[in-house]
Amino acid sequence: MGKRFSRAVPVAQTLMGSLLASASFSVVAQSEPFAAEALDWQPWGREEAATQLCRGRYVMPGYRLAAQDNPETLAAEATEADYDIDGQTILRGDVVLRRADQEVEAERVSMPPDRDRVNAEGNIALRDGTSLVRGHTAEIMLNEDRTQLDDSQFVLYDQHLRGQAVQLEQLEKDQYRLQDASFTTCDPGENTWQLVSSDIRLDQASGFGTARHARLEIKDVPVMYVPWVRFPIDDRRHTGLLTPAISVSGDGVDYTQPFYWNIAPNRDATITPRWMTDHGLLLNGEFRYLQDDIAGTVEAGYLNSDDGGSGGAEGRFARQDRWYFETQNTGRINPRSGYRLDYGAASDGRYFDDFGGEFGSSDRVSMERLAQVDYRGERWQLDARAQGFQRLDDPLNERNKPFYRLPSLTANARWQLGNGFYSQWRSNATYFWRDVNEQRVIEREAATGSRLHLTPAVGWRFERPWGYIEPRTELWHTDYQLDYGNRATENSESPSRSIAVTSVDSGLVFERELALGGRDYRQTLEPRLNYAFVPRTDQSDLPSFDSRERPFSWNQLWSAQRFSGADRVGDLNRLSLGVESRLLADETGRERLSVGVGQSVYFDERRIDIEGNADELPDRGTESRYKATRDRSPLVTQVDWQINDRWSTGYEWLYDDKRERTESSTVDLRYRHPQGHVVNLGYRWEIEDFNPGVEPSDDSFRNYDREEWDLSFAWKASPQIDLIGRYLHDQTNDRSLEQLAGVQWNDCCYGLQLVWREWVDDNGTARINDDFNDRGIFLRFVFRGLGGVGQNAGGFFEQAIPGYRPTPL
Repeated sequence: MGKRFSRAVPVAQTLMGSLLASASFSVVAQSEPFAAEALDWQPWGREEAATQLCRGRYVMPGYRLAAQDNPETLAAEATEADYDIDGQTILRGDVVLRRADQEVEAERVSMPPDRDRVNAEGNIALRDGTSLVRGHTAEIMLNEDRTQLDDSQFVLYDQHLRGQAVQLEQLEKDQYRLQDASFTTCDPGENTWQLVSSDIRLDQASGFGTARHARLEIKDVPVMYVPWVRFPIDDRRHTGLLTPAISVSGDGVDYTQPFYWNIAPNRDATITPRWMTDHGLLLNGEFRYLQDDIAGTVEAGYLNSDDGGSGGAEGRFARQDRWYFETQNTGRINPRSGYRLDYGAASDGRYFDDFGGEFGSSDRVSMERLAQVDYRGERWQLDARAQGFQRLDDPLNERNKPFYRLPSLTANARWQLGNGFYSQWRSNATYFWRDVNEQRVIEREAATGSRLHLTPAVGWRFERPWGYIEPRTELWHTDYQLDYGNRATENSESPSRSIAVTSVDSGLVFERELALGGRDYRQTLEPRLNYAFVPRTDQSDLPSFDSRERPFSWNQLWSAQRFSGADRVGDLNRLSLGVESRLLADETGRERLSVGVGQSVYFDERRIDIEGNADELPDRGTESRYKATRDRSPLVTQVDWQINDRWSTGYEWLYDDKRERTESSTVDLRYRHPQGHVVNLGYRWEIEDFNPGVEPSDDSFRNYDREEWDLSFAWKASPQIDLIGRYLHDQTNDRSLEQLAGVQWNDCCYGLQLVWREWVDDNGTARINDDFNDRGIFLRFVFRGLGGVGQNAGGFFEQAIPGYRPTPL
């Protein structure tokens, strides 16, 4: 039986503090390693192991001694306790000491009469709930904050990190030294990688450590040597170098080395030099701040004298300085009002294509400039802004330059009048400006000036579980004050327009219980009828600041607005008829199947197009003429089917039953597996000029019938292996638009990402004859707990493969 006694002696706290600090970064000595069980290692069970990256985990066993009421009390238990003639206390056998959350085990512990130090020997184990340290001998100087532990090994439970050191020494308070030390995050017995150093110094007060003559070993083979390195030893943000990124493609080597500057708890900056063999040295920087209800970022990049070309035009930007600047800032004025300040600019339209995109591409089309203040009340919503964009086209023609709103003021409100009646008020006043040569754009785009747009509305909605009806009248009144500059025009400089938009929307809902395949469902049948009337009003003398004609779709069946923006109101006298049926899972109400069919019947021609001329129709024989004079719309069919918990599909088909041809067809088939498998198959077809709002000067314009296939997948072959791929094919031009293949290997202590990609760069134009192919191979290697090298592809994978969530490296 062991003898038990308690005494308030500060033994364990100094030792555990030093061991925790060392464990949070590095250690592993050259002594014989302990068995996995001695490091508190617990293998996973058979079922758990099938879903885990590691073979097990580190778990602290329960405390052997009960906690004391006074956390400063030292509790001890030993098989034998002796006091020698000099007054020294000696504990032998299975010795256990506990103070607060810290517990020490040893075979022998001795303390001199003055209690100024503790000597422990034989199979030492120190635990505090977050870490374990083992060794053979330890000396603790209680009055000098000094500790020395020889032949130590340790484990940090939550970080899955283990290591060892020949000697661990506390030099003074919060200052520690480890000699011949190393660490790894690999499972016990598997040193796939480890960081080894002859001399590691830890400063717990500042949160930093330094290592001299450090080397990275893979399978005990040294692969990298660093004479001196500084690193963080806790979760505090610290100034220093971050993980570099290296990629190799057809354009050469791309190396990025970020530097993090921890300015203050609410401010930081990242400075990122980036060397590209085909361009030169690009210096990027980002500054972030957060103060109460204010937050913002400032980013910039600068490349002095580009060494190479851009895209398919070799040498196009040679010897030119290239740069970008962007800031985004938000804040709250009060609980109902906030503001936003953004500004972005770039030296040229291809800057982000060359430098800003993941894997050599970018989907940025513009950079915003915005100053905005808003108010959200119970009834009124107010917005005041000055807004503009830099269009990232190269070259950028005059027509594609966007308008600035300097300023734009909006006031909207809604009132419930009782018995289903309501009224709305929407209003906007905007001054539109852009810097163009008025002689080089068409007349309706040559004007700048102010626009006052008022749209009051009244309506009544009667709704019951079996159906609804909603008549509504909306007045569109617009006044302009225009300036055509040097452009000669007969258009009025102060035109106005007033149009009443009337619509009646109605629908019925029929339901029945239905049993299919042994399951209970609720099926609905929902016929819908919508009438809209917009009188024809000439708008040819009105400018075109922000209007585009919308392509036809299921939603357009029920909308009275043929155009976006406020400069055009399309004439319309039509009746839309449709029916939708839904299949709902009876127990949950979840929609399993939705099928809708609808068509519009026109009672008059639609003469208003983007030109706004009410007296003329497009030329005979053109597609535009046919769309303006047809007596009914395409037949629209829409299907959304959740086949089962894993498979789903969607389908939209626009069919011209007069010409007996398809105008547009979209099919998507999706597979989602609980383990993370993802498969997407998509098909898209549309006739030439299907979208009338896209003009030949736009990048998205295609002067041919468009047909594309899109296949993408991500397959988790095992908890360790993700396989991903994508193939996007342009059937019309018989070419691939994008090919992507990659593998991600996730192991307990390292990760690997290898991606090959080839894609078409459209060179910023709508023509296909100057498109060119680009390609690259991208590699990222990560040592878990240490960092990685390469470009992270996680964000790109999520965009390219809908539904995929890559395992974090």
